[in-house]
Amino acid sequence: MHAFTRPSHPILRLLTASSLAFVLLAPSIALPQEPKASKSEGESSESAQTTPEEKLAAEQKDREAARKELQERKAREAARARGEYTFDDLKFDIERDAPFAPSMLNKSVLDLNKKTIRIRGYILPTSVFQQKGIKQFVLVRDNQECCFGPGALLYDCIIVEMDEGKMIDFTTRPVSVKGKIEIDTESYRYPDGKHFAIFKMKATELK
Repeated sequence: MHAFTRPSHPILRLLTASSLAFVLLAPSIALPQEPKASKSEGESSESAQTTPEEKLAAEQKDREAARKELQERKAREAARARGEYTFDDLKFDIERDAPFAPSMLNKSVLDLNKKTIRIRGYILPTSVFQQKGIKQFVLVRDNQECCFGPGALLYDCIIVEMDEGKMIDFTTRPVSVKGKIEIDTESYRYPDGKHFAIFKMKATELK
């Protein structure tokens, strides 16, 4: 399969010199030092205190965020049970332009190898050379060029080949592709040896 090409306070603390207390000395009597005026404790901490209403609002916000996260997790689990996946399910720990090593792949990604899934994405325009009768293309996370090629993350693209006798027409709209996904750590490399893709799919259906 051919490679598709294209395209980083200190807080300055204000130190105030403490007031010097001068004691006036008389031959036999020392006048008492005048007491320094200072901010009361309550006055200095009043602005930093949280009111019960603010505390309650913060707790409610945290509970709502936790509830929403739980709902999203359950929805994703239900979708995966139906064989529906997203590009987030392909994520693993790698930096942009960093060399790839198979040891970077986590168990959840490895478990997808050779599994039939359905995934939504976009046909990368620069990966096709015709508008109709397309047999091979790159499926990417979104419709931006940043998902494939130099600087892109390897889990944001899939090299798709349509099953024998099947062809598609190009569209700029999101598509849903069904097929067997595989991890291929050898086929998709630049001349310098770096990877431009590691996921491929033999697709049987595109909607």
